[in-house]
Amino acid sequence: MSVPHLDTRVVDGKKSLLFGPYAGFTTKFLKHGSFMDLPMSVRAGNIGPMLAVAKNNMDLTKYLVSEVRQSMEQRLESLRRFYPQAKAEDWRLEIAGQRVQIIKKDPKKGGVLQFGTELVAAKDGSLAALLGASPGASVTVSIMLDLIERCFAQKATGEWATKLKEIFPAREKVLETDADLYREISTRNSELLELVTPKTASTSIA
Repeated sequence: MSVPHLDTRVVDGKKSLLFGPYAGFTTKFLKHGSFMDLPMSVRAGNIGPMLAVAKNNMDLTKYLVSEVRQSMEQRLESLRRFYPQAKAEDWRLEIAGQRVQIIKKDPKKGGVLQFGTELVAAKDGSLAALLGASPGASVTVSIMLDLIERCFAQKATGEWATKLKEIFPAREKVLETDADLYREISTRNSELLELVTPKTASTSIA
């Protein structure tokens, strides 16, 4: 779960300052879904975990309800804690996305909230879905590699193996125990992201 924070985004070359996310609530599972999505998903096998989560997370529930009930002025006040000069006319409210909260069965508590992102896939790899929060840049690549290996296992170890190794040179080595490889990849990433000035060929790490 994310709390409101300032973020810079560049879309089509235009830089924007974003603040959020604000909590919302709907019974739709997709932005253009049906309000019956949640009611129709209730089954004998999942109503217990749902009720257990509601009982064991009252503080979180109260916080989310207070967020949902905020007026536009209250949201601006939250923004002004970070940016005191913020003016209402300079900002607009956007529906950024939609997520469904994961609830898992638990032998002791009945049900627990599952935060973060989880990839689920059919055994034969024919269908996969990403559950939970939308992944950020720090985990997106790892998730997609997991997807490739689970849904395209033969290609990942066959015809795609060379290309995957070229793109991700550390996939088959443990960075924790290979300091030279770690430094090489760290330097390369910093240069590609323009965090440092690229080194010349004569001084680059082999």
